[in-house]
This record gives sequence, C-alpha cells and structure tokens, in this order.
Amino acid sequence: MTASTNDPKVTVVVPAYNSGPHIEKLVTSLLSQSLPAGEFEVMFVDDGSTDSTGARLDELAAAHPHIRVLHIDNSGWPSRPRNLGVQHARGEYVFFADDDDWFGEEALERLYACAREHDADLVVGKMAGHRRSVPRELFRRNRFDATLANAPLIDSLTAHKLFRRSFLIEHDLHFPEGKRRLEDHVFVTRAYFLSRRTCVLADYVCYHHQRRVDAGNVTATALEPAGYFVNLREALDIVDAHTEPGALRDRLHRRWLRNEMVSRLRGRRLLDAPADWVDQLVGEAQRTIRDRFAPGVAAGLPPLQRIITRLIEQGRTADLRRLAQWEAAVRAQPTVQRVEQDGGVLTVTLTGELFFGDQPLTLTADGEQRLLVVPVDDVPADLRDATPGIKQSKLDVIARRRDTREEFFVPVTGTVELVPVGDGTLRLVRRGTARLDVGALNGGRSSGTWDLKARVTCCGWTEDASLPVAFRCAADGARPVTVAHLDSLRFRLRRAVARRVPESIRRAIRR
Repeated sequence: MTASTNDPKVTVVVPAYNSGPHIEKLVTSLLSQSLPAGEFEVMFVDDGSTDSTGARLDELAAAHPHIRVLHIDNSGWPSRPRNLGVQHARGEYVFFADDDDWFGEEALERLYACAREHDADLVVGKMAGHRRSVPRELFRRNRFDATLANAPLIDSLTAHKLFRRSFLIEHDLHFPEGKRRLEDHVFVTRAYFLSRRTCVLADYVCYHHQRRVDAGNVTATALEPAGYFVNLREALDIVDAHTEPGALRDRLHRRWLRNEMVSRLRGRRLLDAPADWVDQLVGEAQRTIRDRFAPGVAAGLPPLQRIITRLIEQGRTADLRRLAQWEAAVRAQPTVQRVEQDGGVLTVTLTGELFFGDQPLTLTADGEQRLLVVPVDDVPADLRDATPGIKQSKLDVIARRRDTREEFFVPVTGTVELVPVGDGTLRLVRRGTARLDVGALNGGRSSGTWDLKARVTCCGWTEDASLPVAFRCAADGARPVTVAHLDSLRFRLRRAVARRVPESIRRAIRR
C-alpha cells in the first residue's frame, strides 16, 4: 500500500475512557509538535466514556482539523479502540499513545524522519518513565537495524511505538480484544519478528510514559495470576513459532522469567504483596518454568535471579520472603573523587558498589569461583557463582533533567576490582570516569537543570543513587552556566537527614 501525497505522515491513535483532566497534557504535547499540523493527524477513540471526555474530544476536533474522534460503545480495554483507530487511520505511519501520557515536542518529526531515512517498518522511540519503569539498555544508543538477535528489543513490549500502517495491514497485525492482559506483548512480539527493519531512536526522549498517582490507568489494577499466565504463555507461543530451541529462544524467554516472575517475587514487591496472592503467583510461575523453559533460560540469569528462580521452582515461599527481606535494604553507594569542567564537557571520576544497609555486597573465594553470599540455606554453588558476570558488572552515570525526568547515559570508562576484606571475603568495587558533552544531551535540547546519578549493576541488582553533581544550561546546546559539586561528606549528610529535618535546616545544608 502506497500512501497518497495528501495523506498525513503519521496518525496518532489514542484510546480514551473517562480521561478527565488527565488527557490535557497529551493534548498540549500534540498541539505543540514541531511536525506541522497538516502533516499528522490524531485519532481519538472514545471507548464509551461516561464523563465529559467525549464532549472534550469533540471540542478539540471542531477546533483542530487534524484531530478526529470516533465514539464507540465501551469495550473495557484498549485493544478494540486501537484496532479501530488503525482501520480509520490515514497516516503512512501509526503511533499508539495512551490518553494520560505525552510526547516530546519533536517526537513525531524525529520518529518519522528516522522511519523514512531507514525505510523502517517499526521505530522505537526513547521513553521516560514517570512512577513506572521503562527500558534502559535498549536506549543506550541509536540502532538503525535492530533485531531480536542483535539488540534488547524484547525489553520493550508496550505498544507506544511507530508502525508503518501498510505493514500492520499486510500482516493483519492487531491487538487481541476483550478484557485480558499482555495484549501489547502479543502484538509487539509478532511485529518484531515480522518487521523488515526496526530502528531505535535513543538520543531524544520521544514519549513520556506514566502511572497516574490515582492508579487510574486501565491496566494498573492488580493482576489475577491464573489469567495473567494464560496470556503470558500466548506471548511465549509466538516466540516458539518463530525460533528454534537454542540460545536465541532462551534469551527471549528469559525476558518473561526475569520481568514477570522473578522481579515480582523479590524485594519490596514481594514483601508488600498479600500472602495468598504470592502463593498463587509462585504456583503459576512454577508451572511455567517447568513446562515452558529450557535449562538455558535460567542459566543465563545473574546469580541472585538464578537463586530466586530455583526457589520458585521448588515452591520455597518462606525462603523467597527471607531473601526479599535481605535484599530490600540494597542500595548503590557511589563516591565522587573529582569533577572537572572544560568548556561544555564535564568529567567525573568516581567509584560505586552495592551495600545492604551498612554492609557491602560480599563474595567468597572458592577455588576459581567467586560466590555470592546470601541468607538462604541449601543454595548450590553453581547458582551463587558470580565469576562469569564480574566483568559484566557496570557502573553507569546518568544525566537526568529535573523538570521532565529525561535520562541519558553518559559514556564511562573504568575497571572492576575485587578488594579483600578478610576471612576470604571480597568486595566488588567499580571505578570509572564519565565524560559528558553537555550540549549533545537530548539530541541537542539540553536547556534546563540536570542532575547526575550513578547506576550500579552487579550480580542481579541494578540500583541508582544521586551524585553530588548538577549543572544548568541556559539554552539548548549551550555550555553549562553552573556546576555544583558538594564534597561527599556533606552530600551524604544532606541525603541522610533530608527526610527528618525542617526545610530551614535543609536549606542551610544545601548552602
């Protein structure tokens, strides 16, 4: 299918249901796009709203010719509105957005330009998360020929992406309808396998994805384990249909083991969950691990996650809780040694390691192996062996803009050291030097105040901690006009007391 010269470049499809004032940030961002209004359209699909949402959408459509509205009977889930949006779309490409998220100002222009330049069926734009997680490793750099084999695409399975409309029609790609879970996973996983070219645009935040404070998002409600895992297995079926048994299938399956099972049964998420729900989730995960995953799936996880998987397999809920209580205190502890500024380039020298309360993460030496020490008995040495992953541990530095929460990786070079602490135990310490060209942040849109934070990844944990470094750019691409670097002692003092002292004392500490 070839788009007419009169057709818009992009159709943004937005399911809406009782959106109320939460839709206004999305609307503002769409009306502020750098792509001219005549070159894209917005297709709102009102899913039988019972409040003023329908009237508000009609008002927008009357005022803006590139906004259209389709009113339908309530379907109860985003799938049918999205499918109908595609059917009514006229754009060469389609982007699926939610009614309470919003776009970066240049998002549609940059996404479309990337798609056309590389003749892509699918473009994944960088996301910022607000009270919710978004993929991290996928957006470490731009990727203009990404596949499931050469990039961590499987980490991003929400629908908030740019798709060539003719590609969706050619392959009859649509969202499973009805009230169900993981419909995005089924749709996006199929799209990844079928796409002739997929691009990842990582140097500009295209999409802001949020979980509302009132938990009003339709899919934010608590999941029911039995039905959830029925839907999860449908996504696994798609992987199995497009791969042979082996390393690629294991790596793709690992995404669901890690994100939908292990991550839900560890740390605060486990401790805060109702006991009967945890029992149900352990049972469903236990069956899925046994029935669907080859041994290589769990074997490719880091030590902590291998241990949790074994405890799930064995139904050891009490030990899962014991482990969760221990790791709930995990934190990253970075220390900045030096900050230098040369024009618009900042160089930060630092170290980083993981602590549990006041105790550092420790490994024990057992011959050539370096074993993770955990407070759970009967864990075989092969599950605790961190030796292969020590060099893969990471110390990252992240630049984060205060007002929008946009984040970007800063290039870091460094080393990893095992420091003896007595009794055969070792501390794993990462040392690094980060070099930041401030003017290049966010595709050149670097105005505003930015903070730096460290991210320590090791043995199955990824933890962030603020660094005592901040800077401000007066305009896009300008060199930083201020650089703040508090010495480590004052910074740790401020962080320790910030939640327990009056604002007047906090201001004195900040000074």
